[in-house]
Amino acid sequence: MTSQQGDRRVGPYTIVHSRPVYENPRFKVREDRVKDLSGEESTFGVIAMRPGVTVLPMDEESRVYLVEEFKYGIGQPSLEAISGAIESGETPEHAGLREIGETVGLVAAEWVDMGLINFFTAIVNSPNHMFLARELSTIRRRPDAGEQADAVKMPFDDALRGVLEGAIADAATSLLILKTHLFLKRALKR
Repeated sequence: MTSQQGDRRVGPYTIVHSRPVYENPRFKVREDRVKDLSGEESTFGVIAMRPGVTVLPMDEESRVYLVEEFKYGIGQPSLEAISGAIESGETPEHAGLREIGETVGLVAAEWVDMGLINFFTAIVNSPNHMFLARELSTIRRRPDAGEQADAVKMPFDDALRGVLEGAIADAATSLLILKTHLFLKRALKR
């Protein structure tokens, strides 16, 4: 981790000085001293995370597979879609396929790209690709070492209700379920 001096432009800001604060295999934190267009200086802290994927597997009966897992950052279990980091050299689709295999023992023949989400854009750079996975088949589950996630299979309408009532609060999962709801409504109109 080394500090950088110089006049690099980022949008309406000129970076006067940038210094790394912390890093681990999942993310890096840096502090940027910047000048705005008026010449006023301020400081931004930026968390840069590895890009990730969030996948909502759905079977022929419109049941979805979620996982309940203790999340250290919030100090409690969270019900979420299957997600994980994109490994070096992987496409988002391959990362999603790997994640649903590891987490719930599924493969999907159909992948619907549901877009990209960026979390808390004021300080976090964490692009996350979202997919609806359909035409599912079961495979032997290959969990990550140390992963302790319980698979939860439920009707899609129950998952949608969970988002609307706040029982499902993860941002990517919530957005993916809402976008899937709209996608399914549009598909029925065709």
